Amino acid sequence: MIVVIGVSHRTAPVEVREKFAASSDALPQVLARLSSRQELRETLFLSTCNRVEVFAASKALPPAEGAIHEVLAERAGIAPADIAPYLYRREGKEAVRHIFRVAASLDSMVLGEPQILGQVKDAFEAANAAGTLGSYLGRCVHRAFGVAKRVRSETSLGAGLVSISSVAIDLAKKIFGELAGHSVLLVGAGEMAEQAAKSLGKDAREIRVCNRSYERGTALAQSIGGEVAPWSALEPELVRSDVVIVSTASPGYVITKETLKRVMRVRRGRTLFVIDISVPRNVEPNAHTIDNVFVFNVDDLEGQVAENMKLRQSEVSAAEAIVEEELADFEAWARSLDVQPAIVALRAKTRGILMAELERSLGTRLKHLGEGERAALTQMVESATNKLLHEPTTRLRASASSSSSGELVQALKHLFELPDVGRPDEPAPEAGDGPERIH
Repeated sequence: MIVVIGVSHRTAPVEVREKFAASSDALPQVLARLSSRQELRETLFLSTCNRVEVFAASKALPPAEGAIHEVLAERAGIAPADIAPYLYRREGKEAVRHIFRVAASLDSMVLGEPQILGQVKDAFEAANAAGTLGSYLGRCVHRAFGVAKRVRSETSLGAGLVSISSVAIDLAKKIFGELAGHSVLLVGAGEMAEQAAKSLGKDAREIRVCNRSYERGTALAQSIGGEVAPWSALEPELVRSDVVIVSTASPGYVITKETLKRVMRVRRGRTLFVIDISVPRNVEPNAHTIDNVFVFNVDDLEGQVAENMKLRQSEVSAAEAIVEEELADFEAWARSLDVQPAIVALRAKTRGILMAELERSLGTRLKHLGEGERAALTQMVESATNKLLHEPTTRLRASASSSSSGELVQALKHLFELPDVGRPDEPAPEAGDGPERIH
């Protein structure tokens, strides 16, 4: 059964979420820690600016949930009892529905934003590379890619530029009215910065990019007709800017309160707006106490997001219908996994009984038979087994898509005293089989 445990913008503020977050470089270590727990058969770790979640498959849910809880508490450096109020759990069908909705951006702060699909795919690829995915959870997440693709192609949920970055730019425009007379600084040159740049277009008087990697910063600046500044020039760039959008992968603060104090002395109190959409946060939170410095983090974008929700709400019903349709298909496939082992066990037991009786006879009253005759009798037992079980196994396979299949399997196990046979383990689908990342 699949379980999802995590924190999101709905259950925890950014100062809590950032404690659980993991960069792409840290994912192998986190996955190794999860897979070291025997309670978890398959695992995936998803970390974005608005959520940190563990997807897992396990035979026993309570122990699995306990293991995930402990690993998350360890990750955050918080006592297990203290993180409990922030965590949510989804089990079984609800967990699968949640994974589908997350990938389709139906559970995002910004409804319809396309970045989450790429982030889920990145998490899938990391788990696949670490060997923590198998046939069940791997199939579920892979199916979620298809759900997201259908939602984007069959509805208008993701129409236009919608992302945390675009909402941040909307907030900046709301503050200034127009950005035409103002200078914007992008600190960072990753996907979030690219989205912010696209949303800015040519609205600002000037757009500058400051990034640790000068080459990557140059590439982004050239793509938007802006200018690039070396990382060493971050402080002077803050002095000359009116709006600063910060989105780096740094695990700590790249702009401190002391830095902004120095900047504001040079600016002579001229107002500075800093929008930090990084998780973990890259701007020291108490910097907002400096006169004329206004610092916003990702949670402060909620009001702007509400407007986005109103515009896209009409598409939600159609998107949710797609999720439910795909969920029903996945549930039918999952039920079929329980049917096949039961059929194999029934055939093995029936054949075993018949072959044991044949061997007994061949050792006593039929011991005079030659090799050819013995082979003919063995073939007769094989044929009788197939004919005897053909009808019940055909009907059992046909029932796999119905909700009653579980009851039939249990009845079969009870009547014939069949052993519990686990679902077959298969490799997860290749990450490349999923849809291309949407930009």
